[in-house]
Amino acid sequence: MSVQQESANRAETIAAVSSGTGASAVAVLRISGPQAGPALRALAGGLPEPRRARLATLRHPGDGTALDKGLVLWFPGPRSATGEDLAELQVHGGPAVVAAVLNALFTQEGLRPAERGEFSRRAFLNGRMDLTEAEGLADLISAETEGQRRLAFAHAFGHLGQRVEAWRLRLIRAMALIEAGIDFADEDDVPAEARALARPELVALLGELEAALADRRGAMLREGAVVAIAGLPNAGKSSLINALAAREVAIVSDEPGTTRDVLEVSLDLGGHKVTLLDTAGLREAEGKVEAEGIRRARHRIAQADLVLWVHDAAAGRPPFDRPDIDAAAAGALWLVANKIDATAGGDDTVPGWAERRLALSAATGAGVDGLVDALAGFVGTHAAGADHPALIRERHRQDAAEAASHVRAAMSGWDALSDELLAEELRLAARALGRMTGVIGVEDVLDVVFREFCIGK
Repeated sequence: MSVQQESANRAETIAAVSSGTGASAVAVLRISGPQAGPALRALAGGLPEPRRARLATLRHPGDGTALDKGLVLWFPGPRSATGEDLAELQVHGGPAVVAAVLNALFTQEGLRPAERGEFSRRAFLNGRMDLTEAEGLADLISAETEGQRRLAFAHAFGHLGQRVEAWRLRLIRAMALIEAGIDFADEDDVPAEARALARPELVALLGELEAALADRRGAMLREGAVVAIAGLPNAGKSSLINALAAREVAIVSDEPGTTRDVLEVSLDLGGHKVTLLDTAGLREAEGKVEAEGIRRARHRIAQADLVLWVHDAAAGRPPFDRPDIDAAAAGALWLVANKIDATAGGDDTVPGWAERRLALSAATGAGVDGLVDALAGFVGTHAAGADHPALIRERHRQDAAEAASHVRAAMSGWDALSDELLAEELRLAARALGRMTGVIGVEDVLDVVFREFCIGK
């Protein structure tokens, strides 16, 4: 969207249901823009005291027909959620009531339906939130697990934005010290002293940026841990994913090669999102379709956070050589001895390649709860502390990586670069961080960020 289009849109007044679709006890309708006050007067007969709810009968402005009785609130800008004049109507949540009130609103001159994320977009453009807060709000709305909720809450209320802005201000301070050397170049001691003061700050800042980039806990919480179920044909992989999902999501058959593609199932385990992957049995393929399934299985296994190697306990002892998967790329690797109901003797052997061993029967359910607890513990351990400000989106990571690259270039050329070139590297680093929160240069990412929202947010 161009700057001209953005300005034209902000001159318009928008309205939408912000409480979700479908029948409900109460529906919340929001109106934001210069005509919000006149529209509220037209329906409610006047404006309530700012930021105080008032019970009012809502009437159609055209013929005075009573539409509903509900609460109305008035938030004059800029002290509102969007930074503009904002009105809110709390009406009964029946679809006919909501439709009648909206239709009455849109008879008012200058009002139109809001687009996806337009309320939040206006809040950003009016300085009521930064981009990381807007993204956190989108994540909070779509959070499916307790872990995702905690992480999204921290971002929605500015924790990441505050951290990034603190980094940017430290860069600006260091840049100011170095530029002081430029301004006082004729003073013998000033340039050297200014550099000496800036260096420790930049060393510490670079360490913090690199640590944040290396921290993948937030991404695991937001996107979920990926757990690949792998093994030889007929080891019971599909039966296991059905047992973990507590429903039939995979076809189970004694015929080898039944699973041809990677099947994904998302679960909430202990408040954490886990994506289970049922993969094709690893063996010499007997056809092009099975070969493609095995290729896809190997690719997803290599990217998984955890691989469960399912072994048929009834077939004898588990393999002592590492299973046929990419040792360099695979994440943690556990041995799951399945079909313990079909074998008389137990085997507690833990091969050297496995981090832990679990025994169960996917058919009877014995031991499945133990695996669920172990998986929840794995994710909880690897995501511990992830509800602190984290770089959870690829956009965040790209901007932070660019900033770290410029700071690194400044540090590696500390003795060789002129003050002007050092200051330029730091300016570029600060610009990259400013792009993350939306302080500067974000026109090209606004549409991407706000189209994730639902109507009315």
